[in-house]
Amino acid sequence: MKLTRMFCGILLALVALAPARAAAPTKTPEEILASLGLDLSISSPSVANYVPAVRTGNLIFLSGHIPRDAEGNVITGKVGRDIDEVAANTAARAAALALLSSLKKEIGDLSKVKRIVRVAGFVNAVDDFKAQPQVINGCSDLLVAVFGARGRHARSALGVASLPLGAAVEIEMVVEVQ
Repeated sequence: MKLTRMFCGILLALVALAPARAAAPTKTPEEILASLGLDLSISSPSVANYVPAVRTGNLIFLSGHIPRDAEGNVITGKVGRDIDEVAANTAARAAALALLSSLKKEIGDLSKVKRIVRVAGFVNAVDDFKAQPQVINGCSDLLVAVFGARGRHARSALGVASLPLGAAVEIEMVVEVQ
């Protein structure tokens, strides 16, 4: 009995340490987004002298995108005072959709994404807020849902004193394409 428990414990440890392997998606990223009821037609206009995306070689650098609701209004507020962590997570997901919209405009087809390389998320939060990673998970979780293992990325999640237009979050991204 003791040997069986030890064997099960070792087996569970090995499974936990094994690299995660996601099955290759049979749907395109656009089909996955549609199946989630998500639309990429919402685009965020630039609010200053910059472009939403710059390509150099096989890398796309996406400028910081802020979240907008279905009517195109900026999702605003200071997390921990005006909006809670759950609403901020939803805002990060909306910013991810804006990023994917700009990416699609730049490359034409999201199936060309080889890998989401890096995400940098900024959370407009009160001084003692400590759940920035959970907020930016709204973006990261969507990227993994859409791209599978290709959506896993390096990431920073930072709290800041303010963001443009009072946005709750701002997210930028680097993507490797074919």
